[in-house]
Amino acid sequence: MGRMQMELHTGIELAVALIRQATLPDLLKTATTQLENTFGLTRCWALELDLSGRTLHCGDMPEQGEFDCGDFSHPFAHLLQTGKARELTRAASYRLDHPGFQRLIEASGRPKSLWLEPLSGDDGRTLGILVLCRDEADWSSIVAQPLYCGLLQLLKLQWISQLQSRDQVWQRRMLKRSLDHLHDAETVRQRCEILARTLVGSSEAMTRLRAQVVRAAGSQLSVLIQGETGSGKDVVARGIHELSDRAEGPLVVVNCAAIPESLLESELFGHTKGAFSGAVQAKEGLLAQANGGTLFLDEIGDMPTALQSKLLRVLETREFRPLGARHEQHSDFRLVAATHQPLQQSIEDGGFRRDLFYRLSQFPLQVSPLRERLDDLESLSRHFIRLYTEREGSGPLGISSHALQLLSTYDFPGNARELRNIIELACLQTPAGDDIQPEVIRLTDVVSEPCGPKIHEAVSSLDDIRDLKAAAQSFEAAVIRHRLRQYGGNRAQAAESLGLPKRTLAHKCLKYQVVEA
Repeated sequence: MGRMQMELHTGIELAVALIRQATLPDLLKTATTQLENTFGLTRCWALELDLSGRTLHCGDMPEQGEFDCGDFSHPFAHLLQTGKARELTRAASYRLDHPGFQRLIEASGRPKSLWLEPLSGDDGRTLGILVLCRDEADWSSIVAQPLYCGLLQLLKLQWISQLQSRDQVWQRRMLKRSLDHLHDAETVRQRCEILARTLVGSSEAMTRLRAQVVRAAGSQLSVLIQGETGSGKDVVARGIHELSDRAEGPLVVVNCAAIPESLLESELFGHTKGAFSGAVQAKEGLLAQANGGTLFLDEIGDMPTALQSKLLRVLETREFRPLGARHEQHSDFRLVAATHQPLQQSIEDGGFRRDLFYRLSQFPLQVSPLRERLDDLESLSRHFIRLYTEREGSGPLGISSHALQLLSTYDFPGNARELRNIIELACLQTPAGDDIQPEVIRLTDVVSEPCGPKIHEAVSSLDDIRDLKAAAQSFEAAVIRHRLRQYGGNRAQAAESLGLPKRTLAHKCLKYQVVEA
């Protein structure tokens, strides 16, 4: 009677210990320790079958404790195939050459006998294998005991419960991940709809670009926007800023081609009073003004090489020193840069730093030219008509299909900016409330003639001139436009042929709104 009460008391303690375990590894560790202590085993191992049913894992041997269930060089594969417990003697184990199994034997103290017990749930799901080790070969004195059978049954129930809990946690995580993904997808869709009001177009290229802009806006990575002149790189940059968490901060725009080289460093970094001749008062630089917002460096390819190295340091540290200052300042800005130039070629030619290029292009974006997305002509044209009408107070109602057909025959070397100029001129010649018709679409004024335009026709008759400055500027713009066409839009060659510095030519292009062909 005393022995039965002792076994009952022991069984209750063991059962309570198993029930208290909150995780499967803790449960298996407690169970193996209990079996070792209760039945005098030299060692007890628990091998867990993974979800795929292909591999057994031994948590106490993380590096060597994996057993492929299809590998019959260890006894566990045979055991899972038969589903029946069995004894294995040390002599028999010597004939099994699996390295992991041999390490398990060594870690067990090289016992003379092993008892291998497969564990399965009531639904037939295999849970794993218990490996009992000792020197005595009579296992019936243990495995036939009610206490052993009860512990095994309780272990299986708790094991199944832990797996179910783990499955539920996994399912909840997957559900949350799916919901998060749906939420993210919906957020991207909504922001793309907002962006479509300014970054107009329904073509595949524009749809893809809007999605990329939304993703770029959600990061703090530096963005490099590349595309031809007039393709809308500035609109992309503004969209990135307005959709980012810096939207409440400033958007500071720097046109690196329009600012003379001698002033660009001062504009970016600022200067103290007396820092150089003419610095009669201190000036805050654009880097400081961009603090908390976005710094947009347009035409970054025109930045002088000497200034590129200074910019690289600023991007790495967000620290800069105004000209003439003794101490550095900090500015927390997000950088967006844009260029129409092929920077890879500029790098090969030594005009642009390779390390700066990689620092700028953490998130590269490419804006397609309008000639490659003519599907956007109608939506862009109606967008420009709407902008014109809002600005002027009245304007055309829309644009006719015949006018759109005419536009589709043109390749738009000036891209969306050129289309806007064409549409606004057409709006001016179309009665309010009417649709723009083909006869007011002035493509002949911007299409290159085979032998080039007659420059003297860029100005009116000499008798009609009433504003000498405007006439001179018109003539100068025509010369620049003609020379750019002659050199296929290459500003460097055009500037050299006119005896101008490249930056001066860039400044004049911006001033006169000259579009490269």
